Amino acid sequence: MKCDSNGNAVVIHAFIAQPPDRRRDNTRELVSNMNTTRRILMAGALALSVAAGPLAVSAAYADHREELSADAMRALHKLEATEPRSRFFARHAKAILVFPSVLKAGFVFGGETGNGVLFVNGQPDGYYNLSGGSWGLQIGGQDFAYALFFMTDGSLAYLRKSDGFAAGTGPSIVVVNKGAAVAADSTTVTQDVYAFPFGAKGLMADLTLQGTKITHIHPH
Repeated sequence: MKCDSNGNAVVIHAFIAQPPDRRRDNTRELVSNMNTTRRILMAGALALSVAAGPLAVSAAYADHREELSADAMRALHKLEATEPRSRFFARHAKAILVFPSVLKAGFVFGGETGNGVLFVNGQPDGYYNLSGGSWGLQIGGQDFAYALFFMTDGSLAYLRKSDGFAAGTGPSIVVVNKGAAVAADSTTVTQDVYAFPFGAKGLMADLTLQGTKITHIHPH
């Protein structure tokens, strides 16, 4: 392909002269490359925030109280509409901690973060950040929600007293993800906290709270 002295005009003319189908393919490829670059940059920023600690994460992804509370309540209603077992836990829980949007992304170092609301008797009672990270070969991202049902007074007291906790310490947690055989009745609910990860299509698979920490925050 020939170019003029500036090296631009012939390239542009060649693109315009291409058949419509070819131009559409090139445009889709360009948009796809731009989206991939954007996801990688977002993943890198998230990983650096997680590495810096929960205070940096909560500051970077801060929400207003009213907006966060409304988003969390909508997310909880969505879960109850798509997952029957969650309705049992909601009726019997001492409190429900809802993270309406948890961003999970990675670029060598993976991280996840999101802010949430603690509801007691249907009213906001506190605000928390969920964050975590892990090393490994990983590129990509996803956005999902988490609802944690605190079934015992002791688990709720621990959350409040410690201003949060790391998964694997403190209260016992069962993650109810897609395919989990967890019954929802008074004879089988024996753990402190039951966590439901979910997205637009219902419960999600292969998600755990391992390596994450829940920290009390003070949004505006």
